[in-house]
Amino acid sequence: MVCVTGAGGSIGSELSRKSIENGVKNLILFEQSEFALYAIERELSIKISNLGLNCKLTPVLGSVTNEEFLTKIFIDYEVETVYHAAAYKHVPLVEANGFAGLMNNVFGTQSAALAAIKAKAERFILISTDKAVRPTNIMGATKRIAEQILQNLAEDEGQKTIFSIVRFGNVLGSSGSVVPLFESQIKQGGPVTVTHPDVTRFFMSISEAASLVIQAGSIAKGGEVFLLDMGQPVRISKLAELMIHLSGNEIKSTSNPEGDIEITYVGLRPGEKLFEELLIDAKSYNTVHPKILAANEEKISSGELKQLLDEIILVSQEGDLKQMQQLLRRAGIGYNPAQC
Repeated sequence: MVCVTGAGGSIGSELSRKSIENGVKNLILFEQSEFALYAIERELSIKISNLGLNCKLTPVLGSVTNEEFLTKIFIDYEVETVYHAAAYKHVPLVEANGFAGLMNNVFGTQSAALAAIKAKAERFILISTDKAVRPTNIMGATKRIAEQILQNLAEDEGQKTIFSIVRFGNVLGSSGSVVPLFESQIKQGGPVTVTHPDVTRFFMSISEAASLVIQAGSIAKGGEVFLLDMGQPVRISKLAELMIHLSGNEIKSTSNPEGDIEITYVGLRPGEKLFEELLIDAKSYNTVHPKILAANEEKISSGELKQLLDEIILVSQEGDLKQMQQLLRRAGIGYNPAQC
């Protein structure tokens, strides 16, 4: 039995598709958005029927912050593997709604992980992001803390669940990603908006990312941070130029005022970096898969982590976002918004 949390999201839905293609007999689709759950359950039901597959789908509507409910689901359905893809991921939105991001990304991960332990699940794989490396935004900080939670649980000899983390960059075509945004802007006649001429990002297709997540989870021994080989970073301005040319248009500029689509630079958004990175300490090692690297990164102690989580709850109750940012700066997770 496999459970995908955030099953209606970009990565969660692709993990669900890949799980079915790989022959999973029972799949729990866990999602807090009713429409997203309806859409993925309907899509997969049609796919199962058309391909004559032997897979039972169980759509479950709920929040990953509800540990008691998750525990019941995991126990009742005898869940063996959890792919934890449920997260708020849009940097500017989480920057403006930091407390919601912390509750969902940090305490949702903790609740799901503890539920997996109570249900004696075999594996728990956290989907993380390159934005967790030396984070300059609250979203990245929440994912780094989520990584710390799993790394600490992985060292607890009193439990048997294998916890691992898979960290990668942007996936092409995901909700809110730059490619569909550029496509929409080009269709509207422009301008195509780029944050900064020098900004770069890693990219990978959703299908490849999901396949590698599943393969990384299968080779996990516990506590590793798996890094997907995403090739060389792409300069976003060059991507914008390429997409304009591929659409059959010319770039409008001072040197070509008769062009069709203009590129405008709007500045980095709050919390954004010029470039992303996948490693914290620049040390990694090969695995049996050529496109999957692994690292054993340093973590804060269990005592420090508990204190941090307790303090996050207290500051959240006070509702002071500036105080929360100061707390995250002191937390030993590398959070530094001044870098952006």
